[in-house]
Amino acid sequence: MDQQVVTFYKFISLPDYQALQNTLQDQCQCQRLTGTILLAREGINATLAGSADRVAAFLADLRQDPRFADIEVKVSTASKPAFGRLKVRLKSEIVTLGLSQVDPSQGVGTYVHPQAWNSLITDPEISLIDTRNIYEVRIGSFQGALNPETQTFREFPRFVQQHLDPAIHPKIAMFCTGGIRCEKASAYLIQQGFSEVYHLRGGILKYLEKIPAQESLWWGECFLFDERVTLQHGLELGSYDVCRGCGHPISAAEKLTPAYREGICCPYCIEHLTPTKEQRQREKQYQLHLQQQRGV
Repeated sequence: MDQQVVTFYKFISLPDYQALQNTLQDQCQCQRLTGTILLAREGINATLAGSADRVAAFLADLRQDPRFADIEVKVSTASKPAFGRLKVRLKSEIVTLGLSQVDPSQGVGTYVHPQAWNSLITDPEISLIDTRNIYEVRIGSFQGALNPETQTFREFPRFVQQHLDPAIHPKIAMFCTGGIRCEKASAYLIQQGFSEVYHLRGGILKYLEKIPAQESLWWGECFLFDERVTLQHGLELGSYDVCRGCGHPISAAEKLTPAYREGICCPYCIEHLTPTKEQRQREKQYQLHLQQQRGV
């Protein structure tokens, strides 16, 4: 049976975020959900999976808290378990930029719905920026988008300082997987003096859901941080796998190279493979096969 996968976030003051950890943990376990919830003083960020009725029951409980009553949820499906377990974690930020003065709840850029996105990003005055990391951009992005070539979101402010100028780039449009990184990125740009900042509401996932492939300006696939690895137009399952050694997305062609060994390494990490790590990965791969044989 297919699982329903829901993603949601909200920037809102949560002074009791530590106390919420046990509450949400219990509610998820009660509904047998898997996935990850991140809680911080600045808000909540979650991706959860389970049967549709149990996901709906959890969301109904969550929305009993007035702070989460209007939370927006993105829904997709998975033909196999999207997550191995449940994690409810306390963090300093729900998406890590590393600048405590950036507060999206105090103001962000202008939201642009997927149906209006194509018109915006084809404006010659727009500087289109992909706020995701380099390994995500490599496998799919919008045509003409600038790749900041960041390894982590923490590097985004440095990219802005080195490559963007409000006088030269008066109109900025940004996008990310689900929208959360753009919330912080747009708040940061506004603080830096950029007056026209736009971002894709619902992120790439909402665009791929709403915009037909024949009208799309997206190329490639969209990387996810779960077992599905990538999605395509219509939120159909993509063609990429993930290296169990380093977590990097890998294509079918890369799996045919001598550098790829299932569960051990791939072209992106083979140079850093030590005998100790190889043995550790072999043991993990063995345990994984045992779990699959037992139907776990």
